[in-house]
Amino acid sequence: MPAVRAHRRPRAEGVSAFLVPTETLGFSRTEIKGKLGLRGQATAELAFDAMRVPASTRLGAEGDGFKIAMHSLDKGRVSVAAGCVGIIAGCLDAAVSYSRERQQFGRPLASFQLVQDMIADISVDADAARLLVWRAADLIDRGEPFGVAASKAKYFASEAAVRAANLAIQVFGGYGYVDEYPVQKYMRDARVMTLYEGTSQIQKLLVGRAETGVNAFV
Repeated sequence: MPAVRAHRRPRAEGVSAFLVPTETLGFSRTEIKGKLGLRGQATAELAFDAMRVPASTRLGAEGDGFKIAMHSLDKGRVSVAAGCVGIIAGCLDAAVSYSRERQQFGRPLASFQLVQDMIADISVDADAARLLVWRAADLIDRGEPFGVAASKAKYFASEAAVRAANLAIQVFGGYGYVDEYPVQKYMRDARVMTLYEGTSQIQKLLVGRAETGVNAFV
């Protein structure tokens, strides 16, 4: 069989990173309203109109902007994955607590086999996501390459957070759909996790490239 040759990503020539003071002329921001989730976190659109910034605000060496951005993105993926672990844990705590307290047909929900099935799925995903995050974080601490581990953690944990929120709502039944209980918030907050810092599809392509040596970003 012919050897598989890796396709190298073209270098990002001439790209530099800058720390832009918010008072710089030409910079503006507009808050984004009406988000599905993360309502306690301010989100804004940034605009840069004919801005001039001094070389003293450059971050890193000239031409290193793309490398800096990608390194920051990899670390951001680990942070998003860690946040997803928190969402999954919240879903598990809420589902377990409610299933113990809620009575149906004279016995707690926790005694029904299908309810335990859903809770078990959430619990396994919580442990798996946490371990993937720990592995990526350990690689960072040891100064070793961690990009692929970050993509795996981010992909799995974000998708698992959506699954966990769905299952938690199912355990709560109709109550899971109202603001009185937290699981509806977990669903709204979890959904964006599969989007930012690179979608789940992008993470799959990154993992696939690492495994095959073939670049599918064409």
